[in-house]
Amino acid sequence: MINITLPDGSVRQYSKGVTGLQIASSISEGLARNVLAVKVNDTVWDLSRPIEEDASIQLLTWNDELGKNAFWHSSAHLLAEALEALYPGVKFGIGPPVENGFYYDVDLGDKTFSQEDFAKVEQKMLELARNKNEFQRREVSKAEAIEYFTQKGDEYKLDLIKDLEDGTITFYTQGNFVDLCRGPHIPNTGFIKAVKVMNVAGAYWRGDDNNKQLTRIYGVTFPKQKELTEHLERLEEAKKRDHRKLGKELELFAFSDKVGMGLPLWLPKGTLLRERLEQFMRKAQVKAGYQPVVTPHIGSKELYITSGHYEKYGADSFQPIKTPNEGEEFFLKPMNCPHHCEIYKTRPRSYKELPVRLAEFGTVYRYEQSGELHGLTRVRGFTQDDAHIFCRPDQVKEEFKKVIDLVLYVFNALGFEDFTAQISLRDPDNKQKYIGGDEAWEKAESAIIEAAEEKGLRTVTELGEAAFYGPKLDFMVRDALGRKWQLGTIQVDYQLPERFQLEYIGADNAKHRPVMIHRAPFGSLERFVAVLIEHCGGNFPLWLSPEQFAILPISEKYQDFAQQVYDRLQQEDIRGFVDNRDEKIGRKIRDAEVGKVPYMLIVGEKEQENGAVSVRRHGEGDLGTMTVDEFIASFKSKVAEMINN
Repeated sequence: MINITLPDGSVRQYSKGVTGLQIASSISEGLARNVLAVKVNDTVWDLSRPIEEDASIQLLTWNDELGKNAFWHSSAHLLAEALEALYPGVKFGIGPPVENGFYYDVDLGDKTFSQEDFAKVEQKMLELARNKNEFQRREVSKAEAIEYFTQKGDEYKLDLIKDLEDGTITFYTQGNFVDLCRGPHIPNTGFIKAVKVMNVAGAYWRGDDNNKQLTRIYGVTFPKQKELTEHLERLEEAKKRDHRKLGKELELFAFSDKVGMGLPLWLPKGTLLRERLEQFMRKAQVKAGYQPVVTPHIGSKELYITSGHYEKYGADSFQPIKTPNEGEEFFLKPMNCPHHCEIYKTRPRSYKELPVRLAEFGTVYRYEQSGELHGLTRVRGFTQDDAHIFCRPDQVKEEFKKVIDLVLYVFNALGFEDFTAQISLRDPDNKQKYIGGDEAWEKAESAIIEAAEEKGLRTVTELGEAAFYGPKLDFMVRDALGRKWQLGTIQVDYQLPERFQLEYIGADNAKHRPVMIHRAPFGSLERFVAVLIEHCGGNFPLWLSPEQFAILPISEKYQDFAQQVYDRLQQEDIRGFVDNRDEKIGRKIRDAEVGKVPYMLIVGEKEQENGAVSVRRHGEGDLGTMTVDEFIASFKSKVAEMINN
């Protein structure tokens, strides 16, 4: 018998060789019908794979992210089976699951694939799915794998096999299709009830533009047709919320080929929004004990060699800036942290003054490939709400918890309620990727794990996602459409203080090395604004909206009174404009609604006589008449509620 530990901590005994499906059946018939895969210790397995020793397991359904991954991985194999039936001789690259579906890279030879072919592939996939063919796993030797794909004439699979170790290779078969794959997969194709081919694109084999370009076919599948319908509706809504579209319509930002790709231009309204975000963060940082600093946009090559950024990111940086002095080189800064280390070093530090918290809205530059640029979410120049905390080792956990509080404050004020904290650790099997010794890494990882636990965060742990100099806590936010974005980040770093020889004098009058915490609750202003636009569809929180009101005089006679109301609101730091155009009031209201202005204040004869405004709220309609003072009090109350709750 073996002991199986379930997620609730309970332990059940089963015969050696029990499968995940048998365990599910022993718990409930409904679970057995819906389970897709099983997580055994830290690895996801097929449900039919025997468990031979004591293990902790989690039975995965469609509601689990890992369950969806198995479902979509299996769907990629179903797509490949359909393509092989429709396009004899097709060759296959890789077919992984992705966040919303899957893709397969294929070589169709002299055949082409376009949107006109989507429907026939979908029909063939559904036809094959109805056969309920099992996904059968088989271990094969490297020689057998090479022989199979040599006979099949698939050079891409042979290229993949070259990198695999003998004894670790598996094939999966469903129906007439055989693929090189480590799995896992769902029990059979019958679970796949709804199919949509989403897109087709080109992709170089192994991402190398010296190799042949393959056809990448994207798809998505669901266990119910209703879920596919809802997914497609969400995608339509996402198109309406696309920050590039709304950014143009709301006149927030623009790009210019003459300025350069990936370098955003902030227009007046976008700058107002951005500045309000900065003011909000500056105020919170001052309360939390941060000191503002400013550093140059460039730094000498030696600075980034010392920090390790040149070695790690040199290839992704802009070309060095050379000066008239022979051998002197500067780089556009890819990170703010080396500059902050040098600020820390400007004078001796005592243990009594730690932690030192330095904050900067610093613009950094990375040379992203042109094909990867995307609106504000992937740019070449971006501003981080960057801060670095230099503290004693005994202060790390407490400082880390304070930063978590700051991130939660930001998310609350901006309406991001659904998020997970991702604990990003080293890959234990690939430690050469990282700098620093095991002891420092273990201390840093423990501090993050304990702080997240003590703050009650909902967490997931990802191995191999740490920064090269230390582990981190990344905040993964779900927007209004259920999409996941990585926003704020907090990182513990024992390495840069070592590289820059940072010191403080301890209570023992000896020199000690501080620990460094990197943090950026927004991440970057550009990316944060993009996500915020799509999350709220351009209807920004009231306190953040670039234009919070539009005063709409009914006719020219009331323009002077409209200006008086405007001046009064400006005195209270409430931002907006007077619409003095020679248009009917209905047109002015419509235009303000399209511009997503939160409040429309209509003024006419009655309002002028009573020192009042007729108030309309965007998306809600008429709120009645208020005096100007009543409107100001109501407005401020709503803003305070949003920021302080």
